[in-house]
Amino acid sequence: MLKLDVEGRVARLTLEHPPVNAIGEAWLRAFHGMLDTLAARDDWHVLHLRSSQKVFCAGADLAEMRTKFQAPGGVEAMVATAAGMQALFARIEALPQVSLAEIGGAALGGGFELALACDLRIAAVEAKLGLPEARLGLIPGAGGTQRLTRLAGRPSAARVILTAEILDGASAQALGLVQWCAPRAELAARAAQIAAAAAALPANALAECKACMAAATDSNRDGFAEELEASRRLYGDETTRERVAAFLAGTARSTSSEKEKT
Repeated sequence: MLKLDVEGRVARLTLEHPPVNAIGEAWLRAFHGMLDTLAARDDWHVLHLRSSQKVFCAGADLAEMRTKFQAPGGVEAMVATAAGMQALFARIEALPQVSLAEIGGAALGGGFELALACDLRIAAVEAKLGLPEARLGLIPGAGGTQRLTRLAGRPSAARVILTAEILDGASAQALGLVQWCAPRAELAARAAQIAAAAAALPANALAECKACMAAATDSNRDGFAEELEASRRLYGDETTRERVAAFLAGTARSTSSEKEKT
């Protein structure tokens, strides 16, 4: 269902559940297991999600949905499934490491909610993204109404959710749903470049950045105060001090060279 490779401080997690990477109970358990494995390792800075299928992820497993929907107590079973998806996506969102979703094909419903849980998203121009649950009389209940509204603002979220619109990669980028888009033929290389760029940065700085960004949307937290505390921790970190000292030394040399020229 999932394949994990770690190289160059990038943990590449490939969705391999033909034909559409449907999200079911076994898939959720497998994904948690992969995150457990990664939690025990310290050799990665970026989680790069991608798919080996033509689609990124088409959402909930329809066969499991049918069985639960028709069974006694089906309502609670369906809600429990949504809760399980929420829990996994919240765990991805809360990672101190950076997460990147490479969306090469359709990412609909729960599949797009999975991508929304990531910090960064790049989509193929040809990809199809959306939250079409309203067509079935449902809501994007695995975090979609919350994350999309926070991410793109209420007007864009309303457009996508309340009309069940399916967007291509370029339209999704224009609305702020993804940060980059590229032709499908170039997508993998571009995603790898983005992952490598983030992976080259100090892990503790990335974690502090993510924590402070999370504070910006939490009315119970003082983001400005958290910035100062994060800065205090980082200025005391050996790696940060080495990097800052090298930067300042280089700046001093550049300034001296400019003065000599004048």
